[in-house]
Amino acid sequence: MLHPAKKGVPRFEVHAFSEKKSDFCLLIPIINEGERIHAELSRAKAAGIDSVCDIIICDGDSKDGSTDADALKALGVNTLLVKKDTGKQGAQLRMGIWFAFERGYTGILTIDGNNKDSIESVPLFIDKLKAGYDLVQGSRYIAGGKAVNTPLIRHLAVRIIHAPVISHIAGFRFTDTTNAFRGYSKAYLSHPDVQPLRDIFVSYELLAYLSVRASQLGLKVCEVPVTRAYPQKGKTPTKISPVKGNAKLLGILWDLRRGRFNP
Repeated sequence: MLHPAKKGVPRFEVHAFSEKKSDFCLLIPIINEGERIHAELSRAKAAGIDSVCDIIICDGDSKDGSTDADALKALGVNTLLVKKDTGKQGAQLRMGIWFAFERGYTGILTIDGNNKDSIESVPLFIDKLKAGYDLVQGSRYIAGGKAVNTPLIRHLAVRIIHAPVISHIAGFRFTDTTNAFRGYSKAYLSHPDVQPLRDIFVSYELLAYLSVRASQLGLKVCEVPVTRAYPQKGKTPTKISPVKGNAKLLGILWDLRRGRFNP
């Protein structure tokens, strides 16, 4: 089924392998993640994650065969959404959030699809959402969390620059602000002073904005421990380039500071 573009939501295809089964869904934005997403989904299947939330792949129109329907169904995926429009991660998340709203989920989780995060930790996020929290941030840097083989430049950027700046803007001390492993309440994402379904969110702006907006509005915020593990050898699995990508993140921090994304 093809959903036409509308204000704040890109044009995308829906491949639903199953009906809504849970009050919670896990959005996984990917683009050509190859075996990494299959490995992540295999871990999720082994941990029974597909039985506690509906797994929804938010694909940026991958061309590497990683979104084969039979393979995804076998790995416990509930629905595949395929973006057929402009935009990057922010656009993928917007189509996922819109779809989640339409299906009536009470809680929406997100995680990267490159097999770095402890997808087995999903129940921790769900427990906090059930307890009434509106933003649940995963962190490798709090008690119980683990940072495995984190590149030094990435570690320093998060700890010295990104987390302190986000914390200052949000008015809440966060420790792992570039981590996309999170949980959001429907009440937060549908709040009239949040409005995540806007075309201004193209790449990483939406994740940054949602990091700060909940506590700015007086909503309940917390962190939970997770593991983020980088491979010991080979290329670092990330879509953020060392120079251009990090410069983009700094620009987003500046825009956050001056309230550019506020509705």
